[in-house]
Amino acid sequence: MSIRASTFVDGVSGATGAARPEGATVSTATTTLTRTHPTTRTTWSLRRTTLVVGVAGAAAATVAAAVFHAAGVSFDVDGEIPIAAFAQMAFIGALAGGLIATILKRRSVSPPRRFVQITAALTAVSCVPAIALPHDVATKLALVTTHLVAAAIIVPVLARKLDA
Repeated sequence: MSIRASTFVDGVSGATGAARPEGATVSTATTTLTRTHPTTRTTWSLRRTTLVVGVAGAAAATVAAAVFHAAGVSFDVDGEIPIAAFAQMAFIGALAGGLIATILKRRSVSPPRRFVQITAALTAVSCVPAIALPHDVATKLALVTTHLVAAAIIVPVLARKLDA
């Protein structure tokens, strides 16, 4: 980009042709700065974070279910729910969360905020069968609690990963 010096000087100072000879130009240059992370910092990929947090959420949901089962809560909802199913479903939920996070990272203006909104809604929807199907209150509370335990571990970690 070039600016004619005489036009600029004439416009600012009111003097004609005093600063530079007619036709002289002034050039400008721009510099682009990029910020990089230090090489000593380890950055986990979203995929790896999803797998690790999925295992953690699955373990926590399984422990919560085992504690409820040991306390005498029946997980009989049209047949007994095995304790291992809590780990499987929590891990599948984490994988679904990782997929949602990946899509939002590419297509959303505010991925962490949108991710929390979507996963909060999906967690609430996933609690509906846990409330509607069992006959006793203890089972309903135990199932909802295991959903919330897994979500409380998985959602914040993935949301923070989107913010990074």
